[in-house]
Amino acid sequence: MIDPLHQFAISPLWRFSFNGIDLSFTNSSLSVLITVILICFFFYFGLKKTTLVPGRLQAAVEISYKLVAGLIYDNVGVQGIKYFPFVFSIFFFILFGNLLGMVPYMFTFTSHIVVTFALAAVVFLFVTLLGICLHGLHFFSLFMPRGVSPWLAPILVPVEVISYFSRPISLSVRLFANMMAGHTMMKVFAGFVVMLGAIGGIAPVIVNVILTAFEIVIAMLQAYIFTILTCVYLHDAVHLH
Repeated sequence: MIDPLHQFAISPLWRFSFNGIDLSFTNSSLSVLITVILICFFFYFGLKKTTLVPGRLQAAVEISYKLVAGLIYDNVGVQGIKYFPFVFSIFFFILFGNLLGMVPYMFTFTSHIVVTFALAAVVFLFVTLLGICLHGLHFFSLFMPRGVSPWLAPILVPVEVISYFSRPISLSVRLFANMMAGHTMMKVFAGFVVMLGAIGGIAPVIVNVILTAFEIVIAMLQAYIFTILTCVYLHDAVHLH
């Protein structure tokens, strides 16, 4: 039986350490590098020759631009457009990372909690520092909903604080769990194909094809969900309640 979790193992491709710290270039690092290169190529060739009637690649760039800009405008308003590069970069990094993991023998770095938590932590720190810069100490009024009786503060404030600081956890676990579960299931059915042989493995092959299509949709959907939640958190930082 094929180990379905072996695909998530990080293995060094180029070993390097500095002052006892392991800085080896791994399969995960390679996938991140390829993701960044693919994103650069996507925008370079998509915008290299812009025409009034766009081609497929230019249309894909324009649609993605309008999608993210629309999410920011709908959730944050006009004030949020200045943060478009930040949100846009996160969306494409997660999207291409998820889709790259669907390519055979490629590593899915978004299936590791350390990666997704790092992304969620960047979003959390960004919106928190932004809120403090915009509103000063008034930012902490976010933990006390407007119009609520002060007598309820001892109950509501701790709840709001816990809810606020749990954002990076929920944001990271959602992406990590979905990507890991989907790839694990695909690997399990692939193992059934090997075990059952050419005839008996037909059914697992069909299931795996369906799972592959479903996982591609999940890969795009998770990038969308991560982005829209980032916009919601931006709204809280910009507008408070």
